[in-house]
Amino acid sequence: MMRNPLEGQFTLGVEEEFQIVDGQTWELRSYVSRLLEDGKAILRERVRPEMHQSVVEIGTGVCQTVGEIRDELAEMRVELDRIARQGGMRIVGAGTHPFSDWKSQDITNHDRYHAIVEDMQDVARANLIFGLHVHVGIKEKEVAIQMANQLRYFLPHLLALSTSSPLWLGRASGQHSTRSLLFKRFPRTGIPGVFESYSQFKEYVDLLIKTNTIDNGKKIWWDVRAHYLYDTVEVRICDMPTRLEHSVALAALIQALTAQLYLLYRHNMAWRTYPSALIEENKWRACRYGRHARLIDFGEQRERPFPELLDELLAFVSEAAALLGTEKEVAAVRKILEEGTSSDHQLRIFKETNDARAVVRWLVDETMAGLGPNAGTVQRSA
Repeated sequence: MMRNPLEGQFTLGVEEEFQIVDGQTWELRSYVSRLLEDGKAILRERVRPEMHQSVVEIGTGVCQTVGEIRDELAEMRVELDRIARQGGMRIVGAGTHPFSDWKSQDITNHDRYHAIVEDMQDVARANLIFGLHVHVGIKEKEVAIQMANQLRYFLPHLLALSTSSPLWLGRASGQHSTRSLLFKRFPRTGIPGVFESYSQFKEYVDLLIKTNTIDNGKKIWWDVRAHYLYDTVEVRICDMPTRLEHSVALAALIQALTAQLYLLYRHNMAWRTYPSALIEENKWRACRYGRHARLIDFGEQRERPFPELLDELLAFVSEAAALLGTEKEVAAVRKILEEGTSSDHQLRIFKETNDARAVVRWLVDETMAGLGPNAGTVQRSA
């Protein structure tokens, strides 16, 4: 029997960043300390604070399958929701809060976060955003660098499927991913350049440390990176999906895409790399228009509707998805395309009601849809 060439690699780890909102006013609340205190018994090290106290991050362990990822993410959403409700709060999955002002949000009392604020001032304080990060396990650092190089091309496609931040400070911003544009103000973000080898990447990081630019590789926040500590490639471009099923589908697609590129690599082939400046053009289109974007096909040198490109992407990863046993989970991204991303639904509700609080109420429902007897049932007061 032929050995599966993907066996032993391409484990998964997923991080989701949630908003903590008041169950009456629907505003962001600085409540993470209470969530951490009450949630440690079950969630333990899987729940963490972020820079703002109205943000809570959950992270899975190292999972062997997409099914394990779904089970862990579902368990943690349910537990966070239970703890939040005890204090009159709710949790929300979305890339930005529709109306809360960053200026009224407290910073978490931690040396790392205070150092970031001291360094970047209001750029850091205003960075009130929420994302999905997917780690794909790759044992060899040299292979990880090559996979990160090639994944760059597909990052705008992943963003277009995950957009969930069309509202900012009570207004429709005109973007499907306001989060991406806000985060762009941070240094060392966006589409990275190509590194010829892991040693070249390490030299870059070491130089930044030597010149007191950063203290470690954690402060490199590119949309994809070979992780400085773990044996993973981390994809960081996605907005935080509202529905659990969208997070799972995106994780499955990212895993299959990385594995498919690896299959090429094993046969001395590679997806063509393009300059970051070109890929940033597609990222802008994904930010602006989401799944409705016309992205540039650089090989054909013409723009094409995103659904066409997604069909090609799913065909491209089909071999890896079959080897991983994730055809069903990967195919679920078509449902996102057909039914719309969170940003599509938020904009529809905002247009119908002209009420950002109505959008938050919908987000609370959708975040917990199908995840328990109380999930998705919220108080309808304004």
